Formats: sequence, C-alpha cells, structure tokens
Amino acid sequence: MNSQNLAGKTALVTGASIGIGRAAAISLAKRGANVAVNYRSQPEKAAEVVETIEKLGGQAIAVQGDVADLAAVQGMVEQAVAKFGSLDVAVSNAAYSDRQRYFEADLDGFRRTVDVTMWGAFHLLHAATQQMLKQGNGGVITFVSSPHAFIPAPRAMAYNMSKAALDHMAKTAAIEVAEFGIRINICQPGWTDTPGERKFASEETLQTSGAKIPLGRLGTPEEMGEAIAYLCDPANSYMTGATLLVDGGISLPWWGNRGSAAPG
Repeated sequence: MNSQNLAGKTALVTGASIGIGRAAAISLAKRGANVAVNYRSQPEKAAEVVETIEKLGGQAIAVQGDVADLAAVQGMVEQAVAKFGSLDVAVSNAAYSDRQRYFEADLDGFRRTVDVTMWGAFHLLHAATQQMLKQGNGGVITFVSSPHAFIPAPRAMAYNMSKAALDHMAKTAAIEVAEFGIRINICQPGWTDTPGERKFASEETLQTSGAKIPLGRLGTPEEMGEAIAYLCDPANSYMTGATLLVDGGISLPWWGNRGSAAPG
C-alpha cells in the first residue's frame, strides 16, 4: 500500500506515455498526486496511462509537447496548473538516443539526442522552477539519469554526455534553489526492460545479457517508477542534490559479475 503523502499535489512527468515515465506517473498517482502525462507522438499510449490512473481513483490529463522546445514545456506547465491549480512535482524523464559510433553518427540524430535528453531536462527544470517560485511553497524536481552518466557505453556518446551534463545540472540547481524549499534529486535507473531498449535488442539478447548483471536480470519500469516516486515523496524531504542508483549492480566492478573472480 502506497502512502498518500502527495495527496492534493500536482506532478508533471515528461515522456510518460511508455516505459519508466509511464511507471513513474502511475507510482506518483498511487501516492495521491494529480498527474500531467506528457507525450510527444503517442496520444493513444498517453490516454491509456490517464485511464489507468483514473481507474486507481486518481486524476490525470495528457499534455502533448516536445521537451526540446522550451515554449512547449512552458505550455505543459501551464496546462497542469490550469487543470489542477499548482505544480508541485516535476519529473524529467523524456530522452532520445541513437546508437552509432560518434565518427559515423548521423549528426542530426546526435543533436536530437542532446536536444531532448539534456536541453529537454533543462527546459523542464527552468519552467517548473519558475512556477514553484511563483507559488512560494517549494517543490520537488527529479531527473531521470543513467549509470551512463559515469560509464561511457560505446555507440552512445551523445546520450552519455547528455546524462553526465544532466547530473551536474541537477546538483548545481539543487544548491541554487535550496533556500526556496525546492528539492532536486537524480534517479539513475540501470538496464531496464522498456520499449526503448527493445528497439535495439531482441528478447534473447535481453535475457542473455540480463543474466550477466549481478542480480541476474534487467530491472522493470515499475521498480524505477517507485524509486522516482520515493525521491518525490515529502517523507524524504531532507534529500536534495542526491543520486539514487537503481541498477541491479551493473555499475559494480567487472569482477562483480556472476561467475567472475576478482583479479589478483
């Protein structure tokens, strides 16, 4: 049973029509939050998330917009406030990634990755902070990052560097707005079984590779959604500038992998 610590609060989650964003929106709703479910190009999926939240007894709306566009993000915030009266929680989850070696990369895709993953996070940070300052009651902003902020996975330079930038963005912002009661934290989900991952890997690859993770499997969107909601929960109000790593041990040293021995 989830607490109702977010009852009467309003949350905006970007990229919330599928995967981790969807799970985060539902987890926040279970804690009592009204939720604005952002999507860019899958209205039917966003509508399913809204319907799921309503079946749980919560309130939600779908808000369309590309996070790479600051004006669009500002519009999302305005829609959430117009519907529910405030914005108290913002979750920057939307991301994009092409997987190519940087010297062979389609630079349009490279730039798109940075525009969505890094600039999209900043756009939400900027718009949400301004609204929270206007309200004068503090708030919570959670960034969905990745262990690739510090593990340089090959064929993902634009994504890696965007997530690394995002982590510093969050920590810098946490210092700058702490005096206003706005908390800013980071969740770093590990390898998670999402539609985005299935775009690049087969079921067999996911199962085989997942078995090599120290905990022996990929994470689920629901586990990541709960971790994100944990950071947003007022019960954890002494956390700011913090990083919550939820990766099944994938970032442990390589000898931590199953069946491997430590060197020496």
